[in-house]
Amino acid sequence: MGTLPNHVADTALALLFAKQRREGAATWFSLAGGSHLFTAGETADQLYFLSAGRLGAFRREDGQERQFLGIIRPGEAAGEMALIAGAPHSANVVALRDSEILAMPRAAVFAAADQDPHIMTELAQMMIARLRQAAAGHSPIGDPAAYGFIAADAGPLVRPLVERLAGIVETLGYTVIVAGSEALMAPTAWFSSTETDHDFVFYVAEHGQDGWSHVVGRQVDHLFRLGFGKPPTTPIEAYASEPLQAQHLVDLILVNPVNAPRRSGTSAWIDASGAARVFQITDGDTGDLKRIARVITGQSVGLTLSGGGARAYAHIGAIRALRERQIPIDFVGGSSMGAVVGAGLALGWGQEEMEARIRKAFFETSPLDDIAIPLIAMTHGLKVRQRLAEHFDDIDISDMALPFFCVSSNLTTGVYQLHRRGQLARALRASISLPGVLPPVTDGANVLVDGAVMKNFPADIMRSMQLGPIVGVDVTRGRSITAKDVFRPPSFWKWILSGQWRSGPPIVGLLMRAATVSTGRDLAASREATDVLITPKLEGIDIRDWQAYDPAVEAGYAATISALDALDRPVQALRRRASRKEQPRPVAAAFG
Repeated sequence: MGTLPNHVADTALALLFAKQRREGAATWFSLAGGSHLFTAGETADQLYFLSAGRLGAFRREDGQERQFLGIIRPGEAAGEMALIAGAPHSANVVALRDSEILAMPRAAVFAAADQDPHIMTELAQMMIARLRQAAAGHSPIGDPAAYGFIAADAGPLVRPLVERLAGIVETLGYTVIVAGSEALMAPTAWFSSTETDHDFVFYVAEHGQDGWSHVVGRQVDHLFRLGFGKPPTTPIEAYASEPLQAQHLVDLILVNPVNAPRRSGTSAWIDASGAARVFQITDGDTGDLKRIARVITGQSVGLTLSGGGARAYAHIGAIRALRERQIPIDFVGGSSMGAVVGAGLALGWGQEEMEARIRKAFFETSPLDDIAIPLIAMTHGLKVRQRLAEHFDDIDISDMALPFFCVSSNLTTGVYQLHRRGQLARALRASISLPGVLPPVTDGANVLVDGAVMKNFPADIMRSMQLGPIVGVDVTRGRSITAKDVFRPPSFWKWILSGQWRSGPPIVGLLMRAATVSTGRDLAASREATDVLITPKLEGIDIRDWQAYDPAVEAGYAATISALDALDRPVQALRRRASRKEQPRPVAAAFG
């Protein structure tokens, strides 16, 4: 026990710990997944060296959620910053899986460094590399390598499905091994060495394999629960380690039978499993498994659509271009009218169906001509509500074909509200409720209005939900309202007879534009989160001109084609995880 694997045994630190272990100066011990190695504030009196397994560093500041700082892999030290600085530990370090660790007292470390300066040099290089990676904004979770697939209910065997998934991942240029309960009694070092020899390890636990399921939950970076039947009525066994649950690294895959009607009850599955994301797949559908493979390999594509009133027609052209170029869309999110268009995509509408529905709902007659006495808003909002109900019925967001979110602005709490569950039509109604134009939506004591007020282009939210590239379409940039748009109509009756009243009085355009002007900070965050930023040329198209369908769609199409042509590789490859053959694994982010 405590023998260093070959792949971590040739560094100065590894040689030092091996020598000190033989001489009795270094102590070996095992740490079960989910257990703490040390906590913030503790005295840093030992240097730790990870022989097998994986550790994670976390920090919690007052009033904030716990922040994930980085991963420690075999062959790396832990606690070196606080040890050298002579300060207490600044972070909590937790075993993300069953781990084997060597510990050496502070005095012995400095005595050895006096004899061999390479030790301190290596520690300094490790700290600098971690700090640089953190400063560069690299993802602290690194590249997940070990995935667990545990059946959440009785149904078909999970392993055949996972083996098909592994085959698809291999066609993308990676090495994969699938392991089941035959590895139950394997030593901790076996798990580390197996991971070292492959890009991905898929651990599979069938329903009823409780002992092995607990092991899987302690050995993986990311856990998928697979459900086949009816929604559970009580919580299901978590199996996931505490770090996995705390960092929302447990997802749900719901396997639907071939030719089955649209699944309902997904929300109950989420409640029972505590899953962060849900993936709906059809049994035997290779396309659905390819989507999971993209998610695992960092090649899943998230599409984010901004608000912008009638200018959001451009999103339809953008989607048409993405489809023509065969760019897969795996996650969809949006704000205001961008949420409405995105919802159709996430429901599986084809291009013709999408264009027909949007034309019917917004182009054929104005959605904002039910003018009201402006006590709460300029319109009653009845037409908008009816059209949302017609096209989105009673669908729950969690039951949609693709993972979807939209945002509204909560005037009660002063922050944006994220909608990932609940009735889709109601969430969209909140997301498009421009203040002063449409009546707000109430949610208990909360008052919800248009998402564009606080988060018009939620690409940063999409970034927090997935590791792959993000395509963002922002239709609010460029001049869309000028001084002539806010002049009083020369004749009230001519304005009525001309039919211009159906777009609402000029104040409607003013309110809509004011509500969809993104702040510099919001734009900067969105730019940083977006890999492909598409900004259609929509000058001259008024935000309330619902008859500008064709020019807006064409502008979105042209801008998307131009953006795609400027890329040097396919969209899905922009954040593709490198295989072991292509480059070495990155160093973890900085922690102390």
